[in-house]
Amino acid sequence: MERAIVKRHLKGVIKIREGRGYSFAELREVGLDGFRAVEKGIPFDEYRRTKHEENVQKLSSILKQK
Repeated sequence: MERAIVKRHLKGVIKIREGRGYSFAELREVGLDGFRAVEKGIPFDEYRRTKHEENVQKLSSILKQK
């Protein structure tokens, strides 16, 4: 399962790393909530507050496959 990406801004440099899971805003964008995401095996990180379009696109492609 592909994990979500997390961007970090530090002195004008953007660093991208793999996150623990998708944020609530990203899940809501594709029509899921945290409980249904966990049921489907999609990782959910309750502490993330950001929404990235790359993650939303990954989620929508994951849901099309299932």
